[in-house]
Amino acid sequence: MIIEAIRELGVKEFVCDSSPDTEETFNRSYKSLSEDNPKITWEEVSPMIKNLQAEYDAQEYARDRASTYPSIGDQLDMQYHDQLDGTTTWKDAIAKVKSDNPKE
Repeated sequence: MIIEAIRELGVKEFVCDSSPDTEETFNRSYKSLSEDNPKITWEEVSPMIKNLQAEYDAQEYARDRASTYPSIGDQLDMQYHDQLDGTTTWKDAIAKVKSDNPKE
């Protein structure tokens, strides 16, 4: 998350050797590679990391759903056969993924 946080603060060219979790480790591992970069501090980066992590965590259900949905080919096949047979296999499969991985 540190890389994303630094980029969110408008820094384009930089090096960060580790995943710092304190001001000391940030100051030791972060180096701006351009004078055009804004000057940033741990006090700016730290809350940005927390915000990005919270956003990532809030989307866990979506990542879980994406990995368990049937493939697009299988879904299209289910839809085709549902239309021919008057069944709801596709809707049932999607509903099961959603119920197994609720948003909240």
